[in-house]
Amino acid sequence: MSTYMPKAGDITRSWYIIDAEGKTLGHVAAKAADLLRGKHKPTFTPNADCGDHVIIINADKVVLTGKKLDQKMYYHHTGYIGNMKKVKYSTLMKTKPEFVMTKAVKGMIPDNTLGRNALTRLRVYAGAEHAHAAQKPEAVEL
Repeated sequence: MSTYMPKAGDITRSWYIIDAEGKTLGHVAAKAADLLRGKHKPTFTPNADCGDHVIIINADKVVLTGKKLDQKMYYHHTGYIGNMKKVKYSTLMKTKPEFVMTKAVKGMIPDNTLGRNALTRLRVYAGAEHAHAAQKPEAVEL
């Protein structure tokens, strides 16, 4: 008996939609990361890109538990000496909720070429409207 190894032509990519309204940030991001990697498929192979497309809507209505909204910070460096910037998640959720969701999903996929390719199949929208109705995405319940 030999191990099944999917080829690039054998992989079929489906479209899934996740409604994040009222759900916690980590649960939505973890489910999206699994779908992007293809871990829900019986033909999952860790070294092959066999994931699906994921649409996340209502990213502005996602919930952060505890005091994370006021205490959790996002840090980034501009590249200049002494220019470490920090922003509270409460500010980020008001201004760029898509970025918060994308960053959470990015932290849950591998930091290699497979992970970078998987992130290109992620679409995040702050509201309930999205431009991918033609792909007929399946709703995913958490």
